[in-house]
Amino acid sequence: MTTQILICGANGYVGSRLSSALEKLGKPLRLMVRRLEFVKEPSSPLIEWIEADLLKPETLPKAFMGITTAYYLVHSMAADQDYAKLDKKAAKNFVKAAQKAGIKRVIFLGGLGNDSGHFLSKHLKSRHETGALLREGNFQVIEFRASIIIGPGSLSFELIRSLVERLPIMITPKWVNIETQPIFIDDAINYLINAYSLDLEKNAIFEIGGCEIVTYGGLMAEYAKQRGLTRVMIKVPFLTPRLSSWWLQLVTPIYARVGQQLIASLVNKTVIQSFETDNWFTIKPIGYKEAIKQAREIEENDFSSVRWNDTDSYVTHANLNSASGNYGRRLFETQKRISELSPKAIFEVIEKIGGKNGWYFADSIWSLRGLIDYWLGGIGMRRSRRDPNKLRVGDTLDFWRVLEITPNEHLKLFAEMRLPGRAWLDFRITLENGKTVLYQSAIFDPKGLFGLIYWYGLLPFHKIIFSGLLNSIMQRAHKTKN
Repeated sequence: MTTQILICGANGYVGSRLSSALEKLGKPLRLMVRRLEFVKEPSSPLIEWIEADLLKPETLPKAFMGITTAYYLVHSMAADQDYAKLDKKAAKNFVKAAQKAGIKRVIFLGGLGNDSGHFLSKHLKSRHETGALLREGNFQVIEFRASIIIGPGSLSFELIRSLVERLPIMITPKWVNIETQPIFIDDAINYLINAYSLDLEKNAIFEIGGCEIVTYGGLMAEYAKQRGLTRVMIKVPFLTPRLSSWWLQLVTPIYARVGQQLIASLVNKTVIQSFETDNWFTIKPIGYKEAIKQAREIEENDFSSVRWNDTDSYVTHANLNSASGNYGRRLFETQKRISELSPKAIFEVIEKIGGKNGWYFADSIWSLRGLIDYWLGGIGMRRSRRDPNKLRVGDTLDFWRVLEITPNEHLKLFAEMRLPGRAWLDFRITLENGKTVLYQSAIFDPKGLFGLIYWYGLLPFHKIIFSGLLNSIMQRAHKTKN
């Protein structure tokens, strides 16, 4: 296989999606990451993973060998050090290595913002400086400048989502009135792919964005509307981006470090000023409303295919039996048990759960939850189950419904009780190192702040109840065998 394309930052948000898209087109790729142990993607005959670090020039020659086109999709905003200095160092090292390797074309994704006589935030200034440093090389540089990228997993999108999901009332500073031109992730990827074969002989800067301009406040309002959330925005004139970034640490701590840099950059209007892009590309980007809609649909499709025993690497270790975390906006709590029994013996016990057979552990608590649901206008525990021994897709199971079932492998239930969100209960059986492993995951998609309060308020009880349920399943399976 002749490698032609190098992707620097291949395991980042844009890089991972770009590599998947190029692989589908049959392009041989070399994917450069700083640490190979974080790579979870399966191997492919078209893909070569390589460990190299742009801040360590001695690691680069092997990664750049035989490359004709390189995508530059890295930044250092998550670093504890001065990220602007690190970005400069990385760009300079890249240029030296690319020149020695004889690279012909470099495609860079930067930040949208007009710097002709205007103040630029540190973040956008660093992005523009990186592009300028790349253009000092003896290769062609195609730079795309984009504003917010809308898609599940995009930091900008996740920040907006977290604020809207967590805050029924938002004190909104002046920056929420600043205009932006978001672009859907698929449209951004299309531009990057088309640049690979673009018939262009000189350096170029292309500004890209969706077909609609919106304020940051309007973007939050649209997300809230599509999620069915009522949100009140109180505009004040004195909350600066710096204060907003501190406030972000309290509301969305998981995104705080990089989010602070993005918040600080919101002083700049990020809309397309040059329409040169239309002369070279036939892509017609969608608007922000449709982008949010499609981003949510992508997440739903991704969520439906998740194997919950893989969502947190900690739970795969033999010495840990539980793990909690999130997948997108979904929250999960996974527990596991290891057994010498066959998958069939364990699954037969799982399949009989509920109805007159009971829930094996803390039946009174399950009954109380059903009674509360009935008081709230829900179905409670009245429906029981169709058959005491067998389940099939669509069956009711007390206040659950069977979504998926694969004999001796998998059972997924959806909660039809009254909840501030959506909930699933997932059982999956696998064979690992010659032993049977049962994974049980409680999954919750909270709706707004009350949904988060509900999940975290009940999480300690869930741990106890579901741990007891797992233990009871294993005990019954052993008794049945004996």
